[in-house]
Amino acid sequence: MASVSIQLLFSPLVAALIVCAALLLGGIAVMRAPNRGARIRRGAIALVTATLVCTPSVARVEPLVGVNVEVYIAVDLTGSMAAEDYDGDHPRLVGVRADLEQLVEQLPGARYSVISYSSTTTRQLPLTTDSRAVIAWGQTARQELTDYSAGSAIDRPVDELERILADAQQENPHATRLLFLLTDGESSTRTQAEGDTKHPEEFARLASYISGGAVLGYGTTNGGKMREYDGTPATGAGTNGPYIIDKATGQPAISKLDDAALRTAADALAIPYVHREHPGTLDVQVDGMDLNELVEVSDRNITVQVPRYWGAPAILAVLIVAELFTLGRRLGELRRRKNRAGAR
Repeated sequence: MASVSIQLLFSPLVAALIVCAALLLGGIAVMRAPNRGARIRRGAIALVTATLVCTPSVARVEPLVGVNVEVYIAVDLTGSMAAEDYDGDHPRLVGVRADLEQLVEQLPGARYSVISYSSTTTRQLPLTTDSRAVIAWGQTARQELTDYSAGSAIDRPVDELERILADAQQENPHATRLLFLLTDGESSTRTQAEGDTKHPEEFARLASYISGGAVLGYGTTNGGKMREYDGTPATGAGTNGPYIIDKATGQPAISKLDDAALRTAADALAIPYVHREHPGTLDVQVDGMDLNELVEVSDRNITVQVPRYWGAPAILAVLIVAELFTLGRRLGELRRRKNRAGAR
């Protein structure tokens, strides 16, 4: 019998907050419902929302067809990655998108996972063989919202990466794992003042889980200005939106690549550091071996977590539409009653 497990869409804390909020608000909505049908509908909306966040999954053992290589890509999405000093005056995220395409091209058939980090660390893509999903994510990835930024800290993703890699090691101990860290290495004074630390050597905690990879550093030591991002298409990297202002000087803030921190992180992971100031072929060696040499067919079995939504998104959409339709009818009825009372 297949075992059912929970694969959270967000970090445990965020997922717990969303589930608790959904159940609490759902309970309040149920108590205020005017009739039995509304109570059932609103309770179902809360339960389906909680189910989507928890993502029930079934473990399935499958023969591994292709390569037994897992590629973990950690991408920095702090505001500094919008700095306009890549290949002239382009945002650093332009280089990230180009290199994501090169990485998946160099390892056809591997399984890829994308982890982004800014104020928090979030797994954006679970392990998948769909290289198009990685590229599509890169094309739509944006820097964090400027007003909600907690600054930068190079070691911020270490805890979540350690958890992910440890779980992967237990799940598939025979796999070759590669880690690619895409960042400018900057740790801002703002985060350090709030308790974050600049400790790139913390990446040493991950070294035992991986067989190779690279630290890819973007930007220049001279630095570049960053556009503000408020969530709208007119702001952020690659737009003509306003620049982020340094409150100490009143001038546009400058983000600089931290070459020393990037080299320290690479040394701690025992993988190469590659400065990506301009576009170019990504020629990364793994333990002295070209990445393509790792592409080999394996006859081992692996356990795959298969999400079981049971049509939950469609059910949730129908329930919400039904609730809005019912509310609309009630508001219309109340308005008509008010008009009739006024006419008397």
